[in-house]
Amino acid sequence: MVVIPAVDIKNGKCVRLLQGRKEEETVFSDDPAAMARKWARMGAELIHVVDLDGAFEKSPKNIAAIKNILEAVDTPIQLGGGIRDVQTVGMFLDLGVKRVIIGTEAIRNPRWVSRAATQFPDSVVVGIDARNGRVAIEGWTETTAMKAIDLAQRFEDSGVVAINFTDIQRDGMQTGPNIEQTRQLAEAVSIPVVASGGVSTIKDIENLLPLESVGVVGVITGRALYSGGLDFKKACAVAQSNLPKMLKKH
Repeated sequence: MVVIPAVDIKNGKCVRLLQGRKEEETVFSDDPAAMARKWARMGAELIHVVDLDGAFEKSPKNIAAIKNILEAVDTPIQLGGGIRDVQTVGMFLDLGVKRVIIGTEAIRNPRWVSRAATQFPDSVVVGIDARNGRVAIEGWTETTAMKAIDLAQRFEDSGVVAINFTDIQRDGMQTGPNIEQTRQLAEAVSIPVVASGGVSTIKDIENLLPLESVGVVGVITGRALYSGGLDFKKACAVAQSNLPKMLKKH
């Protein structure tokens, strides 16, 4: 299992939000690229970058900061926030982003997402953010009637490289991941799943490890790393104890 550090950008700064609420913001650095460089130097295999302003305003807003990150590190970057059309997908991939994360459009326009996954092989991740098992969109400001599992199943055999699954109510709260909902979603699809939301301790990583057997290949964590509650190198050591099993979901 891969531990993926998060770099969330708002107004050009590296921040963390509580449960996605933009008014509940903690600034951890004025230099997102420096934070990405820190995680890269510590051995990150993938860095999770989110343009929070883009997510709220429906189009990318922190392109300069994203470019700075891409110039600062060689570590692969997955990027989400405000990606709503094929031109934006192509632009970020051309800049050097490894994978783009599509959230709102996955429910608004799933056919387009599937076409994008075909057009850009191994590059499209579907972000499924759920509140009480229901998908939330538009920067988590709107909760739909769609069940997270039902949405995930729409993308079977579509070419989507992974699903990032976030339990919004745990995001930034450091209360532990939603093991059961993550398990249920991973069991429902053959697409690799990355868990997110609430991871704050080594024990949380250990609790997720059994889910490798159902296709959970990684875990995203942010606030706990920035606050010092979770040691990144120790988390990686624990998570990679079963590394050969997670390289590809069968």
